[in-house]
Amino acid sequence: MPKGHNLGAGFHNLTKHSYLSVQINPNYVDASTQPTAFKVYPQFYRRIKLNRNNPLHSFIWLTSAVTWEKAYKDVPYKLGVNPSAGALYPTEIYVQIRGMSGMLDGIYHLEVENNYLTLIYELIDDGLESYIIPGKSIKGCIFLISCVYYRSSWKYQDRSLRYCFLDSGHHLGAIAASAYLHSQDIQLIFDFDKLALNTVLGFENKEFITAGVISGEVQEKPVRSLRLKVPFVCGTDYFEANQFIEDSYKVTAIQDSLRQPLKQPQFNFDQDKFYQTVWNRRSIRRFRKQLISQEDYLYIWRQITQPIPTEHFDDIEIYSVVHRVEGILPGIYKGTHLLKAGNFHEQTGYLCVNQAIARDGAVTLFLVSDYINYQTAMQLAGFIGQRIYLVSNYLGIDCSGIGAFYDDETQALLETTKDVLYGMAIGK
Repeated sequence: MPKGHNLGAGFHNLTKHSYLSVQINPNYVDASTQPTAFKVYPQFYRRIKLNRNNPLHSFIWLTSAVTWEKAYKDVPYKLGVNPSAGALYPTEIYVQIRGMSGMLDGIYHLEVENNYLTLIYELIDDGLESYIIPGKSIKGCIFLISCVYYRSSWKYQDRSLRYCFLDSGHHLGAIAASAYLHSQDIQLIFDFDKLALNTVLGFENKEFITAGVISGEVQEKPVRSLRLKVPFVCGTDYFEANQFIEDSYKVTAIQDSLRQPLKQPQFNFDQDKFYQTVWNRRSIRRFRKQLISQEDYLYIWRQITQPIPTEHFDDIEIYSVVHRVEGILPGIYKGTHLLKAGNFHEQTGYLCVNQAIARDGAVTLFLVSDYINYQTAMQLAGFIGQRIYLVSNYLGIDCSGIGAFYDDETQALLETTKDVLYGMAIGK
């Protein structure tokens, strides 16, 4: 077994749920102690208000836009284009802009809550390329996704390591959706010197880089490392360290992913309808035990299995437990191939920690992997999860991500030895 798998699997195994573990630690939290969910730099930093009539601004804005606000038990939540476990939103986004008309070359923080780009570093002959894509220069944008992990570990403790990576994958999927709507090709990059970037960005132990995205013209031109350390602002109003998460991140950050040729997906969505889908995407919390059509279900499969635009990958397999699809026999499928016929809706509801959405939907999906690089695999699972959300919602089918499940028992149901990374439920 590859060494990298042993390392990632070890951390994954230590965050497994079981019926007993959930009963012993029901994990209640005091909502009044929740750390702040948005990072904001001091007011004296130079800011640019994003103008949605400017194509570049619109592209950046839609990667992370707040699209809805609601209150739950008197606690206000701002919901975005990307879902997040518990609506805790541990991810932050930075963007380097170079050679774009009307924009100063620099590294910016996207102030999601207020739709501003905050200039945190002005470029000269240096840049992020030397860390992410050495020997090249990008005329356009380099996005960096980071995680302020305490926003998630405050509630989910050690298992929040998973949610940080899954949420990062969802955020990458949101960037991909905005890129599609703005006719931009992108490339996801997972293997680069994340630890060096964390240091130069001054993150200490409070934040860490998970992935990068390139959008623009790649030029054969070396760019030197950042000449100065970037000023750092903590992304929460208070912080409690979790050594397990910090150690897990560092070890899995230096593993190499598998390689594949770069291919762009070929979607053909109606632009206006897809834009509204991105804007109105929500996680549903209740299904009506209704059927969905076979045509819609197979359309979802065709879209979610389109190429992912990256040279770095890990194999992700998708199992589906079909409950209510017209013309398709209920049962457990690997992809669209029937493995075992039967009604498993009650069992999937139990396995997903008694969440009714896994029982009452049309299909419960499980993403599994025998990964080499744990970080890459988890983020790819989140990326595919974002596709499932958007394609389902595009057809008027509801969706919800499921991060909590009894790991070993779910593997047993699927009859796989591979780790279960993520669950999804779709239906009406």
